Amino acid sequence: MFEAVMANRTSRLGAIYAKISRTLSVIRLRPFDKSTEEGRSKERMRRAALTALAGAVAKLTSVSTGLISVPLTIHYLGTERYGLWMLITSLSMLLSFADLGMGNGILNAIAHANGKDDTQAMRAIISSGYLILGSIAAAMLIALVLAYPYIPWASAFNVHSAQAQAEAGPAAAVFLTCLALAIPIGVVQRVQIGLQQGFGNGIWQCAGSLLGLIGILIVISYEGGLPWLVFPLAGLPLVASLANTVVLFGFWRPDLRPSLLLASRGSMKTIARVGVMFVALQVISAFFVHSDNLIIAQLLGAGAVATYAVPVQLFGVVGALLAMALQPLWPAYGEAISRGDRPWIKNIVIRSLKISVACAFALSAILVLGGQEITALWTRGAISPPFLLLLGLGFWKVAEAGGVAASMYFYGANALKFLVITTLTTGIFAFGMKLVLIPEIGVAGAVWGTVIAYLLCYCIPAGIFLRRRLAGS
Repeated sequence: MFEAVMANRTSRLGAIYAKISRTLSVIRLRPFDKSTEEGRSKERMRRAALTALAGAVAKLTSVSTGLISVPLTIHYLGTERYGLWMLITSLSMLLSFADLGMGNGILNAIAHANGKDDTQAMRAIISSGYLILGSIAAAMLIALVLAYPYIPWASAFNVHSAQAQAEAGPAAAVFLTCLALAIPIGVVQRVQIGLQQGFGNGIWQCAGSLLGLIGILIVISYEGGLPWLVFPLAGLPLVASLANTVVLFGFWRPDLRPSLLLASRGSMKTIARVGVMFVALQVISAFFVHSDNLIIAQLLGAGAVATYAVPVQLFGVVGALLAMALQPLWPAYGEAISRGDRPWIKNIVIRSLKISVACAFALSAILVLGGQEITALWTRGAISPPFLLLLGLGFWKVAEAGGVAASMYFYGANALKFLVITTLTTGIFAFGMKLVLIPEIGVAGAVWGTVIAYLLCYCIPAGIFLRRRLAGS
């Protein structure tokens, strides 16, 4: 009996070891032969794995620099000015639709053209993308210059101290200017991701994060104001992106170098057709799902934002790591769909769902149980989050992990109408729940409103829709 049990365990361990070995075997610098279906599958996973690893390192660098900057800036700025900083940086999510979805349209178009090995189509898409996004950025900057004198910045951010009121407008202007410039500069990232070469982008993101941290330390050492503190965070990473652009189109892929002469109406329509759906998703998410800081500021005051924003940053490590691991699957699905590799798609979708949810549960459990001690140590006692908030964030990250894994397939398959409908329903329900729960249970109400709406309005319909899609594969 004992021998049979041990033999069974040995067999299971052997199977697990073999599965891990097969997974790790695709992680190498030399590409696989793409002339066969097996070779394409391995190459797809090799690029996804390298992109995920580089993305994880980049995100760890970004999060680490953020973690380092929190105890420095929260004591340097004070609670209200730090809350103001968080509100201003929240605009990056609220205005994530500023490129009108064209960045994601470029990504999807590149992924599908790459699946057809059509270099000329990719170059036309890139050229058209730069023309579209450059025009959008110019329009944003003109609008900012014209509207700036008429916007009551202090009232909009609900700040009260004289210093915070004086800094609100200039700090927001600096951030919005950098945000506008990032729209065309970020095309290189979309191209690399669409080509499943996001590992190169990850290296440059690390450089940008480090530049930002160095800049913050310099500003603090010279006792600069909030506008000067915003610039390293939003502006210096753009320098790294510009260097990335020069290297990619100048040395690595000169065959994809953009030219205004190659921009075409057909490529613009291809980008816009998908981009419109993405911008709908981004607008809905920005105003209904990612507006927590602004809602809390209006209902409870700007001072309450820090109590919510700091734990969100802590749990953001979970979402950021999983997102960086899963995002490479988006263009991989698009390329696989173009080639008709359906068995690979079904296998990877199921595996990504299981692994992402399990990892999110394990990481979130640690942060829920130790979140109060970690936050107290991290902020030197300045922030003490309620346990109900930590528990809600834990539930949210587990639900979000499954949702993001499914969404990567939906993006690659261009199943965007389904996402727009479910996200809109989720957003409306979540917004209403937050308005009810925040006055009743405090800042924790923001995340619990999101969790309840997300489970009911997105996860359940997505599970049904995904099962039908995979059954058809």
